[in-house]
Amino acid sequence: MGDAGADSGASVGSLASVESPMPEAGPKAAAAKLLPFLALGARGDLQAAAAQHVLALTGSEPGRTLLAGQAALLRALVELAVAPAPAPARDAARALVNLAADPGLYDPLLAAEPGLPARLLGCALDPQWPWAEEAAAVLANLSREPAPCAALMAALAAAEPVETGLERLVRALCTPGYNPRAPLHYLGPVLSNLSQRPATRAFLLDRDRCVVQRLLPLTQYADSSVRRGGVVGTLRNCCFEHRLPVDLQYLPSDKQRESDADIRKMLIEAIMLLTATAPGRKQVRDQGAYLILRELHSWESEPDVRMACEKLIQVLIGDEPEHGMENLLEVQVPEDIERELQQQDLQDQEQCARERQEQELAPEPQAEGAAPT
Repeated sequence: MGDAGADSGASVGSLASVESPMPEAGPKAAAAKLLPFLALGARGDLQAAAAQHVLALTGSEPGRTLLAGQAALLRALVELAVAPAPAPARDAARALVNLAADPGLYDPLLAAEPGLPARLLGCALDPQWPWAEEAAAVLANLSREPAPCAALMAALAAAEPVETGLERLVRALCTPGYNPRAPLHYLGPVLSNLSQRPATRAFLLDRDRCVVQRLLPLTQYADSSVRRGGVVGTLRNCCFEHRLPVDLQYLPSDKQRESDADIRKMLIEAIMLLTATAPGRKQVRDQGAYLILRELHSWESEPDVRMACEKLIQVLIGDEPEHGMENLLEVQVPEDIERELQQQDLQDQEQCARERQEQELAPEPQAEGAAPT
């Protein structure tokens, strides 16, 4: 994202991987022939078949590249994705999820339908829309990049005056059963991507709104790692502001260790951001973080998470920087040192890859007394 420091956006990936039955001769012409069948007034069975065909196309890179040059077809797909039943809106929306997962499709999608983020937002936050989850998934992919994210922020800002768009998004994310027909897990990555922007972080950290306190229970949301990871990513991005509420210091006695390795790494990165300043490092040390991290390091089996844990431990047990260099985010690193650090990071990544490969190749432990096969 364009805002300095904020972490890269969360994404959804492709929902379909079906190869297209597109004939070899004239694929562009064949794709264009689908357009009349995607129109809202088309016969229902033909419309559904055309939507399924486009969904299959989006499951492959050649298919997505083909569709990128079909502006009229993309517009028809958007219209279909937001159309009420009996239109095949779900297949159309799932095709948009796949298209939005491809960075090369951002510009064609927005060029074909500039109002796409606003229209999808309306569907995602409609408590009666049956395919709100798919709409949220498209937004999660689109909002990774600056232009679509800015368009989404504009759509949120244009919401009704009684409740801002961000307030409504947070309410939908934090309210169980907000939409009884859609779980809305993908609003988590949407909020994470939006939190890369200072205006969103200012909203989230407004103490009068108590947004962080509402998000905290979702860091333990057992039913969806997508929602959980999106909320953790949001809190991590908020750590750039270094003024999170004291609530983050306390956890219930039955707290379980996070089961998702990627989310564990994000949590470590969030603490690392809090240690960028001298007061932050003191606060983290005073909370006994070193002992917790030491136990995590001895337990952790994922190489990249263990590496992140080691780096955080080094910050906590190392000597304090000299005067004038206390804020680690503001330190100007000489080019030669920066190159050395980048080389070290590359070596660390290679080491993690080797350890992960060794883990994958290691034989499964046999039960006691079991005969080898």
